[in-house]
Amino acid sequence: MKTIGLLLLSNIFMTFAWYGTLKDSSLPLWKAILISWGIAFFEYCLMVPANRAGYISGLNGFQLKVTQEVITLIIFTIFAILYLKEPFHYKYLISFGLILGAVYFAFKK
Repeated sequence: MKTIGLLLLSNIFMTFAWYGTLKDSSLPLWKAILISWGIAFFEYCLMVPANRAGYISGLNGFQLKVTQEVITLIIFTIFAILYLKEPFHYKYLISFGLILGAVYFAFKK
């Protein structure tokens, strides 16, 4: 659970770092990059311990990556709908379902 919690928080920071400046197209690119780097610092402060904790608790690198990607999609979906005000189409739901299939196979013994 520690790994999942840290990954959730880390992905919130990552999503804002990568996509948070999209709504302000008047912001010069160099400023957007500096703001993103500043936000991403906190993402790394959470992501590194999340991966270490997960690895120590028995997850392998592939399982950590797949878990992180699913969390990223969940966080990004919420962000895109609420912050970017983008519509959610059924095709995204289908694509997420296929990714969940990848999760199943990554954790299958």
